[in-house]
Amino acid sequence: MRKIFNNFSKNPKDDILAGITVSLAMIPEVVAFAFVAGIDPLVALSGAFIIGLITALFGGRPGLISGAAGAVAVIFVDLIIKGHERGMLMETPVENMGFYYLFGAVILMGLIQILAGVLKIGKFVRLIPHPVMMGFVNGLAIVIFIAQVKMFAHKKLVVGADGIDTYTSTYMQGTELWIMIGLVALTMSIIWLLPKLTKKIPAALTAILVTTAVVIFSGMDVSTVGSYIIEGGGTGLKGELPTPNMELWENLPIGYDTFLFILPYAFLAAAVGLIESLMTMNLVDELTETRGSGNRECVAQGAGNILSGLFGGTGGCGMIGQTVININAGGRGRLSGVMTSVTLLTFLLFTDKLIEQVPIAALIGVMFMMVIETFAWSSFRILGKIPKSDAVVLVIVSVVTVIFDLAIAVFVGVIISALVFAWESAKRIRARKSMKEDGTKVYEIWGPLFFGSVTDFNKKFDPKNDPDKIEIDFIESRVQDHSGIEALRGVANKYLDLGKEIKLTHLSPECKRLLMRHNPEFDTIIESSIEDPRYHIATDLLDAEV
Repeated sequence: MRKIFNNFSKNPKDDILAGITVSLAMIPEVVAFAFVAGIDPLVALSGAFIIGLITALFGGRPGLISGAAGAVAVIFVDLIIKGHERGMLMETPVENMGFYYLFGAVILMGLIQILAGVLKIGKFVRLIPHPVMMGFVNGLAIVIFIAQVKMFAHKKLVVGADGIDTYTSTYMQGTELWIMIGLVALTMSIIWLLPKLTKKIPAALTAILVTTAVVIFSGMDVSTVGSYIIEGGGTGLKGELPTPNMELWENLPIGYDTFLFILPYAFLAAAVGLIESLMTMNLVDELTETRGSGNRECVAQGAGNILSGLFGGTGGCGMIGQTVININAGGRGRLSGVMTSVTLLTFLLFTDKLIEQVPIAALIGVMFMMVIETFAWSSFRILGKIPKSDAVVLVIVSVVTVIFDLAIAVFVGVIISALVFAWESAKRIRARKSMKEDGTKVYEIWGPLFFGSVTDFNKKFDPKNDPDKIEIDFIESRVQDHSGIEALRGVANKYLDLGKEIKLTHLSPECKRLLMRHNPEFDTIIESSIEDPRYHIATDLLDAEV
């Protein structure tokens, strides 16, 4: 138990205050994403409470805040729509069937994430290059900024002539807009100035309270959390303790057909959720100069999503915005995440009317300050100082994150970085030539021999015009994959076919074994030495079975 709850809290006061601040900032964002997905805000808030609590207690990164994030909510929009259609086509039509498919997909999403943790896939996030990380942070900051700008609009539910409900948005104008801007500026000013006076009081929470007090005592008619929910078609905040969703098992047709329907959505949501959570964990590692456990975070995220689905909540993952707010407010231990979830539930159960009075402007101001602190401004300074390939990756990941989503952006960034690395490594293969007294020509190979450098490697040799004795020395090289093995085998066979004597020196034991698997006669041309290096080769599985 001590291992599970390590780093629970080293500074309870900071963790508690940070948790309260984050919970206030989380409500409007979760509600906004609930409207995007077309689900009840209370369903999303229940999911945020459950996922946040489980990951805070058992996750691999103290201080990381998880909840019903928009990156996951967007994926389930199509699932809910198609699920509703499938429900109406059943022998006994079921209304809102898409929600039951949603809960089933969230449970399956959790199972996939736990499997990823058990298989230790979480460690691969460490392979994400730094330019991809910076592009991800910049892109996400821009996405969050755009989402806050949209909060300057009124949402209205309109019933069309065809009976289909749609939402329309009208941006604020005139006095209303200037009041909104003024309150946002007031909030941001407090967050910026207060730490210069004292760091004992959480700036974000103070800014929210002061701005709320100004609105209440001045009688300003501004958009609040309560009015925002009602504008979106909700009935205000009125929560209750999450309980197991028995209707899920009564209405969800459990079977192979349902599994095939929800699997693509569950897999994509699991991938996006893990990538965003692990990337956020890496960011916190850098901010706090500590290190979390990616595999443990995978399992905790999966467990949280399974419970959320069982209790009728949405899927979620690590939330970079709220996590940055938490870290900047002094939240370092698990207590901050627990406090966020518990406070969120407490607000919903007992102080829903008070939370509804918090002006949206105060929360926008908090998020704007978070955007300013999240964006890697140093990327502008270093763009001309880093390799062009890294600069291109940074910009592409930022743009793709904004246009598409985080998962696609990370995959694109990693693929481009890998291709650039392969290309640069391929150009490093060298062959230094010399002659021994007995007339033996020596090729001393430098650089990695792998699929990308095979062509250049083959060009280094001249079997027809070389002398009768050849030695290829790999003391400063490494054969890295199956393509390298085949290239080396091909060169050796060319010399042997011409009746020339060839020696291969300083190969690893595994390299020797793989060469002799197809050519046992190579035993006579491979020389062994105590100086032979030891390393493994990423070779083809089929080749290993022959």
